[in-house]
Amino acid sequence: MKNLPPRSDGAPDELRAAIRMVPDYPKPGIDFYDITTLLKDPRLLRAALDQLSWLLAHLTVDKIAGIEARGFLFAPTVAYHLGAGFVPIRKAGKLPAESLRESYDLEYGFAEVEMHSDAVHFEGERFLIVDDVLATGGTAQAAGRLVESLGGRVVGFGFLLEIEALKGRERLDEVHSLLKV
Repeated sequence: MKNLPPRSDGAPDELRAAIRMVPDYPKPGIDFYDITTLLKDPRLLRAALDQLSWLLAHLTVDKIAGIEARGFLFAPTVAYHLGAGFVPIRKAGKLPAESLRESYDLEYGFAEVEMHSDAVHFEGERFLIVDDVLATGGTAQAAGRLVESLGGRVVGFGFLLEIEALKGRERLDEVHSLLKV
């Protein structure tokens, strides 16, 4: 059962303007979009969480998978509003029980994510993958492969912010982004 909040104020331009861009981080040539500047404003935080939940409310999902670390800030709230469970997808070596790992490329290197082996309860269980920023799409794509390797079905991907120039959307199906730069 969905438990959507009232629609919050906070225009997309206002939310976008609250996100700080840090040039040359974590290495030269990379522009890092820092959402902590949006999160510290209670009104904008509420608007971002509410609007992201509304954006994704049309999807029928059983579980929301949130990608560490900033995806953890959005995914549980979206799960609550959509009446779904929450599953963490973490950086390699962080989960305490049996898990599966998946490697992926970053703009500036490579990494691995993992998910508990028992995260999918039945074949075809519907997952929505949520993270803060869609850049190249590698992390989200790896998260989707994890879900599918356990028999789950990815019904979409939700992001607070999409960096359009990096074309991450092209690597994923059913992408929903609240903001775009």
